[in-house]
Amino acid sequence: MADGPNATRTGPPRTGLPAPAAEPRRLRGEPRLAAVAAVFTLAQLVLVRPDLGLGWDETVYVSQVSGHTPAAFFSAPRARGISLLVAPIASWSDSTVLLRIYLAVLSGLALYLALRVWRTHVAPGVLALAGALFASLWVTLFYGPEAMPNYWVAVGALVCVGCFLRARANPRDRAAWWGVCAGAALMAWMRPMDAVYVVLPLAALALRRPRLLAVLAAGLVAGAGEWVIEAYVSYGGLGQRLSDASRIQGGLGWHLAVVDQLRSLGGRTLCRPCTGAAPSPAVTLWWFALPLLAALGAVAAVRARRALPVLLPLGCAATAAVPYLFLIGYAAPRFLLPAYALLALPVAHGLAHLVTAPARRTARALAVGLVAVGLAGHLAVQYVVLEHTVHGSAASRADWSRTAAALHTLGVRSPCLLSGYDAVPVAYYTGCGSAQTGGHDASTTAAALTRAARRQPVAVLVPPGGRPPAYARTWSEERAGVLRAYVAPYVRRGR
Repeated sequence: MADGPNATRTGPPRTGLPAPAAEPRRLRGEPRLAAVAAVFTLAQLVLVRPDLGLGWDETVYVSQVSGHTPAAFFSAPRARGISLLVAPIASWSDSTVLLRIYLAVLSGLALYLALRVWRTHVAPGVLALAGALFASLWVTLFYGPEAMPNYWVAVGALVCVGCFLRARANPRDRAAWWGVCAGAALMAWMRPMDAVYVVLPLAALALRRPRLLAVLAAGLVAGAGEWVIEAYVSYGGLGQRLSDASRIQGGLGWHLAVVDQLRSLGGRTLCRPCTGAAPSPAVTLWWFALPLLAALGAVAAVRARRALPVLLPLGCAATAAVPYLFLIGYAAPRFLLPAYALLALPVAHGLAHLVTAPARRTARALAVGLVAVGLAGHLAVQYVVLEHTVHGSAASRADWSRTAAALHTLGVRSPCLLSGYDAVPVAYYTGCGSAQTGGHDASTTAAALTRAARRQPVAVLVPPGGRPPAYARTWSEERAGVLRAYVAPYVRRGR
């Protein structure tokens, strides 16, 4: 039958998967996305203490732009995106509370904007559910207000993939083209190699669309340009920086880190070496449910003939997860944040299919009840793990703060220099610089430290039961919190 004003149109087969919303309905869905983002922001401020001190990696990133602490050694894998993101606060204030509030608000706003990108392809209810699933993960809540790059890679991935779909469907959507470039740039700005893995499926789809491929490449170049230039200026070239980055991460190659990631789900922010038993099944059940629900969402989308908006984020999530599941020999839950953000979309489609698919009333009621119970259990587990993680992180950061206070009492004050065990974070808390003679952060020599000790306060930190390096064995041994500090004669003489 020919199309006409009175022609009858048939829609896609009924599969229980909600259809993309029409424009007026999308506008009505805006409050849902805003509510998800607002609750996410509030939850960060309530559940993750704003006065939680900076973690080890945070001190490295923040010190690069800090107005009160010398910059810590910046190793090859790191990128300066997160340092520049926190610069509006860290450059003039040393208030951790203010920095946490700034990042919590910014992360909530970023989540809202990233979800809005998907309105054209995802029904409002499903989109809000996807945002809520991602925002409710303990790892998302913990790292949203942290000065760490992984959450921002996840946001960039959502923006880039969503805008790619829009630009592919409507080449006249200029905002979508800009979004592809901006999302790719944000990812590369934060972690260049993560950005490459995320966009691999996009690049494959864009091979026959040179303009779209060029915009995607331009975004990656814009974000990673500084990292590449710095490689030649400070690391001996791009190849050398990539080699150093691989070495620091244990040598990139075949490493089955799936079990390591599983062990880290109980709240271990870094699992290196990753030994010990995995958390209880109640804590890890959601992790095993992710691929099943995502597969269900993909099948429902294929049957509804709306496969690409579900399969593309699923494919990008898979490539984003590959290096952290199979190529490095340790684990940290934050590494998988981009994969979780992209997986939330097919998982939300899968849950929507469970509760809306045509079925008898009893079966549908049972499905709705099971989904409700599952989501309630999910929230409870995430809250328990988050509380455990915050408590453990606060304890270690309080130890660093006590060590810094003890060093101040001993006369180690800015300008000063620390080396040894936990020197990087303790130096930030003390207001000192840090330098190591070995390990991943090696940036000086024993002779250079000895010379520095004649000009400024220098201390070497040693854990209980440890031995000081040879050059510091004649220095004064003092108690500094839970550590021992070997303080150079410069301080002992009171100069």
